[in-house]
Amino acid sequence: MAGIGSSFVSPPRYRHMPARPRSAGKRAKIIDTAMRHFAEQGYHAARVGDIASELGIAKGSVFQHFGSKDGLFFEVYKKAVRSFSRYLDAPAEIRDRGFFEVLRYWLTRTEHLIHEDWVPYRVSLLGNYGTDLTLKREINRFLLAEDPYGTVPFVKYGLQRGEVRRDLDQEMIVSILDWTMERFQDALLTEELDPGLFRRQGDPASKKEARITQFLDVLRRAIGSERRV
Repeated sequence: MAGIGSSFVSPPRYRHMPARPRSAGKRAKIIDTAMRHFAEQGYHAARVGDIASELGIAKGSVFQHFGSKDGLFFEVYKKAVRSFSRYLDAPAEIRDRGFFEVLRYWLTRTEHLIHEDWVPYRVSLLGNYGTDLTLKREINRFLLAEDPYGTVPFVKYGLQRGEVRRDLDQEMIVSILDWTMERFQDALLTEELDPGLFRRQGDPASKKEARITQFLDVLRRAIGSERRV
Protein backbone atom coordinates (compact mmCIF):
# COMPACT_ATOMS: atom_id res chain seq x y z
CA MET A 1 0.00 0.00 0.00
CA ALA A 2 1.23 3.49 -0.76
CA GLY A 3 2.81 5.02 2.32
CA ILE A 4 3.65 8.59 3.23
CA GLY A 5 6.90 10.42 3.66
CA SER A 6 9.27 9.76 6.53
CA SER A 7 8.95 13.43 7.51
CA PHE A 8 5.67 12.64 9.29
CA VAL A 9 6.21 12.70 13.03
CA SER A 10 4.05 10.34 15.08
CA PRO A 11 1.93 12.07 17.70
CA PRO A 12 3.02 11.01 21.19
CA ARG A 13 -0.26 9.16 21.70
CA TYR A 14 0.75 6.59 19.04
CA ARG A 15 4.29 5.97 20.22
CA HIS A 16 4.66 2.40 21.35
CA MET A 17 5.95 1.82 24.83
CA PRO A 18 7.23 -1.71 25.49
CA ALA A 19 4.80 -3.54 27.73
CA ARG A 20 6.05 -4.86 31.02
CA PRO A 21 5.67 -8.66 31.28
CA ARG A 22 3.04 -8.41 33.99
CA SER A 23 0.94 -6.04 31.89
CA ALA A 24 1.31 -7.81 28.51
CA GLY A 25 -1.56 -10.17 29.26
CA LYS A 26 -3.83 -7.31 30.24
CA ARG A 27 -2.97 -5.39 27.06
CA ALA A 28 -3.77 -8.48 24.99
CA LYS A 29 -7.18 -8.89 26.64
CA ILE A 30 -8.00 -5.23 26.06
CA ILE A 31 -7.01 -5.50 22.39
CA ASP A 32 -9.08 -8.66 21.84
CA THR A 33 -12.16 -7.14 23.46
CA ALA A 34 -11.72 -3.84 21.67
CA MET A 35 -11.36 -5.60 18.31
CA ARG A 36 -14.81 -7.09 18.67
CA HIS A 37 -16.33 -3.79 19.81
CA PHE A 38 -14.82 -1.87 16.89
CA ALA A 39 -15.87 -4.57 14.41
CA GLU A 40 -19.46 -4.71 15.65
CA GLN A 41 -20.08 -1.02 16.31
CA GLY A 42 -17.67 0.86 14.06
CA TYR A 43 -14.86 3.17 15.05
CA HIS A 44 -16.90 6.19 16.12
CA ALA A 45 -19.68 4.31 17.95
CA ALA A 46 -17.37 2.03 19.92
CA ARG A 47 -16.85 3.36 23.46
CA VAL A 48 -13.73 2.87 25.53
CA GLY A 49 -15.91 2.91 28.62
CA ASP A 50 -17.92 -0.07 27.35
CA ILE A 51 -14.74 -1.99 26.58
CA ALA A 52 -13.40 -1.33 30.05
CA SER A 53 -16.72 -2.25 31.66
CA GLU A 54 -16.81 -5.61 29.90
CA LEU A 55 -13.31 -6.35 31.16
CA GLY A 56 -14.11 -5.16 34.68
CA ILE A 57 -11.37 -2.53 34.68
CA ALA A 58 -11.30 1.24 34.94
CA LYS A 59 -11.57 3.31 31.76
CA GLY A 60 -8.40 5.08 32.82
CA SER A 61 -6.56 1.77 32.75
CA VAL A 62 -7.22 1.48 29.02
CA PHE A 63 -5.84 4.98 28.46
CA GLN A 64 -2.85 4.13 30.64
CA HIS A 65 -1.96 1.30 28.26
CA PHE A 66 -2.84 2.92 24.93
CA GLY A 67 -2.96 6.67 25.49
CA SER A 68 -6.21 7.32 23.63
CA LYS A 69 -9.00 5.71 21.66
CA ASP A 70 -6.93 6.24 18.50
CA GLY A 71 -3.96 4.55 20.12
CA LEU A 72 -6.12 1.58 21.10
CA PHE A 73 -7.59 1.27 17.62
CA PHE A 74 -4.13 1.43 16.05
CA GLU A 75 -3.01 -1.59 18.12
CA VAL A 76 -6.24 -3.40 17.25
CA TYR A 77 -5.71 -2.65 13.55
CA LYS A 78 -2.15 -3.98 13.62
CA LYS A 79 -3.27 -7.24 15.21
CA ALA A 80 -6.10 -7.57 12.69
CA VAL A 81 -3.98 -7.25 9.55
CA ARG A 82 -1.20 -9.40 10.99
CA SER A 83 -3.73 -12.22 11.22
CA PHE A 84 -4.28 -12.32 7.44
CA SER A 85 -2.43 -14.69 5.13
CA ARG A 86 0.51 -13.45 3.09
CA TYR A 87 0.61 -13.85 -0.67
CA LEU A 88 3.22 -16.60 -0.56
CA ASP A 89 1.17 -18.57 1.97
CA ALA A 90 -0.73 -19.93 -1.03
CA PRO A 91 -0.35 -23.72 -1.48
CA ALA A 92 2.84 -24.88 -3.19
CA GLU A 93 0.97 -26.17 -6.23
CA ILE A 94 -0.55 -22.72 -6.72
CA ARG A 95 2.83 -20.99 -6.32
CA ASP A 96 4.27 -23.34 -8.93
CA ARG A 97 1.73 -22.04 -11.44
CA GLY A 98 3.09 -18.53 -11.13
CA PHE A 99 2.62 -14.99 -9.89
CA PHE A 100 -0.77 -14.25 -11.45
CA GLU A 101 -2.19 -17.62 -10.46
CA VAL A 102 -1.34 -16.82 -6.85
CA LEU A 103 -3.33 -13.60 -7.22
CA ARG A 104 -6.23 -15.54 -8.74
CA TYR A 105 -6.14 -17.99 -5.84
CA TRP A 106 -6.52 -15.25 -3.23
CA LEU A 107 -9.17 -13.38 -5.21
CA THR A 108 -11.34 -16.46 -5.59
CA ARG A 109 -11.04 -17.06 -1.84
CA THR A 110 -12.02 -13.50 -0.94
CA GLU A 111 -15.21 -14.64 0.80
CA HIS A 112 -13.17 -16.38 3.49
CA LEU A 113 -12.43 -12.90 4.87
CA ILE A 114 -16.10 -12.72 5.85
CA HIS A 115 -16.80 -16.34 6.72
CA GLU A 116 -13.57 -17.06 8.61
CA ASP A 117 -12.07 -13.68 9.54
CA TRP A 118 -15.02 -11.31 9.73
CA VAL A 119 -13.87 -9.42 12.83
CA PRO A 120 -10.30 -8.60 11.66
CA TYR A 121 -11.55 -7.87 8.15
CA ARG A 122 -14.11 -5.41 9.49
CA VAL A 123 -11.39 -3.73 11.55
CA SER A 124 -9.15 -3.47 8.48
CA LEU A 125 -12.00 -1.79 6.57
CA LEU A 126 -12.45 0.72 9.39
CA GLY A 127 -8.74 1.49 9.34
CA ASN A 128 -8.69 1.94 5.59
CA TYR A 129 -11.90 3.92 5.17
CA GLY A 130 -13.35 4.95 8.53
CA THR A 131 -10.65 6.87 10.39
CA ASP A 132 -9.38 10.44 10.26
CA LEU A 133 -6.31 11.55 8.35
CA THR A 134 -3.94 11.54 11.32
CA LEU A 135 -4.71 7.94 12.22
CA LYS A 136 -4.76 6.92 8.57
CA ARG A 137 -1.25 8.33 8.17
CA GLU A 138 -0.04 6.19 11.05
CA ILE A 139 -1.71 3.14 9.54
CA ASN A 140 -0.02 3.84 6.20
CA ARG A 141 3.35 4.12 7.90
CA PHE A 142 2.80 0.78 9.62
CA LEU A 143 1.79 -0.93 6.36
CA LEU A 144 4.81 0.50 4.57
CA ALA A 145 7.27 -0.46 7.33
CA GLU A 146 5.96 -3.94 8.16
CA ASP A 147 4.51 -5.15 4.84
CA PRO A 148 2.02 -7.43 6.64
CA TYR A 149 0.72 -9.04 3.44
CA GLY A 150 4.21 -9.95 2.23
CA THR A 151 3.86 -7.93 -0.96
CA VAL A 152 7.58 -7.16 -1.28
CA PRO A 153 8.77 -10.80 -1.26
CA PHE A 154 5.84 -11.70 -3.51
CA VAL A 155 6.89 -9.11 -6.10
CA LYS A 156 10.48 -10.40 -5.87
CA TYR A 157 9.10 -13.90 -6.52
CA GLY A 158 7.36 -12.57 -9.63
CA LEU A 159 10.57 -10.90 -10.78
CA GLN A 160 12.58 -14.07 -10.26
CA ARG A 161 10.09 -16.01 -12.36
CA GLY A 162 10.27 -13.40 -15.11
CA GLU A 163 6.54 -12.68 -14.85
CA VAL A 164 6.83 -9.12 -13.57
CA ARG A 165 8.28 -6.16 -15.44
CA ARG A 166 11.82 -5.11 -14.61
CA ASP A 167 11.55 -1.69 -16.22
CA LEU A 168 9.34 -0.40 -13.40
CA ASP A 169 10.55 0.57 -9.97
CA GLN A 170 9.90 -2.29 -7.54
CA GLU A 171 8.31 0.02 -4.99
CA MET A 172 5.92 1.25 -7.68
CA ILE A 173 4.87 -2.33 -8.45
CA VAL A 174 4.36 -3.06 -4.74
CA SER A 175 2.18 0.05 -4.36
CA ILE A 176 0.12 -0.75 -7.46
CA LEU A 177 -0.47 -4.30 -6.28
CA ASP A 178 -1.38 -3.34 -2.71
CA TRP A 179 -3.72 -0.55 -3.80
CA THR A 180 -5.55 -2.37 -6.59
CA MET A 181 -5.87 -5.75 -4.84
CA GLU A 182 -7.20 -4.19 -1.64
CA ARG A 183 -9.85 -2.16 -3.40
CA PHE A 184 -10.88 -4.93 -5.77
CA GLN A 185 -11.36 -7.37 -2.88
CA ASP A 186 -13.29 -4.75 -0.92
CA ALA A 187 -15.58 -4.26 -3.91
CA LEU A 188 -16.13 -8.03 -4.06
CA LEU A 189 -17.23 -8.10 -0.43
CA THR A 190 -18.73 -4.74 0.43
CA GLU A 191 -21.61 -3.25 -1.52
CA GLU A 192 -20.88 0.30 -0.33
CA LEU A 193 -17.35 0.07 -1.75
CA ASP A 194 -18.34 -1.41 -5.09
CA PRO A 195 -17.82 1.20 -7.84
CA GLY A 196 -20.22 -0.64 -10.11
CA LEU A 197 -18.01 -3.57 -11.07
CA PHE A 198 -20.53 -6.13 -9.84
CA ARG A 199 -23.82 -4.68 -8.63
CA ARG A 200 -24.69 -2.12 -11.27
CA GLN A 201 -26.22 -4.78 -13.47
CA GLY A 202 -27.43 -8.15 -12.27
CA ASP A 203 -26.26 -10.62 -9.67
CA PRO A 204 -22.65 -10.08 -8.45
CA ALA A 205 -22.12 -13.82 -7.98
CA SER A 206 -22.65 -14.49 -11.66
CA LYS A 207 -20.03 -11.92 -12.60
CA LYS A 208 -17.35 -12.75 -10.07
CA GLU A 209 -15.19 -15.12 -12.12
CA ALA A 210 -15.38 -12.99 -15.25
CA ARG A 211 -14.49 -9.84 -13.32
CA ILE A 212 -11.55 -11.55 -11.62
CA THR A 213 -10.23 -12.69 -14.99
CA GLN A 214 -10.66 -9.20 -16.44
CA PHE A 215 -9.00 -7.60 -13.41
CA LEU A 216 -6.00 -9.94 -13.68
CA ASP A 217 -5.74 -9.21 -17.39
CA VAL A 218 -5.58 -5.46 -16.66
CA LEU A 219 -3.02 -6.03 -13.91
CA ARG A 220 -0.93 -8.28 -16.16
CA ARG A 221 -0.88 -5.58 -18.83
CA ALA A 222 0.21 -3.03 -16.23
CA ILE A 223 2.96 -4.89 -14.38
CA GLY A 224 3.42 -8.20 -16.19
CA SER A 225 6.44 -9.08 -18.24
CA GLU A 226 6.08 -9.98 -21.90
CA ARG A 227 8.05 -13.12 -21.16
CA ARG A 228 6.08 -16.09 -19.86
CA VAL A 229 7.47 -18.98 -17.81
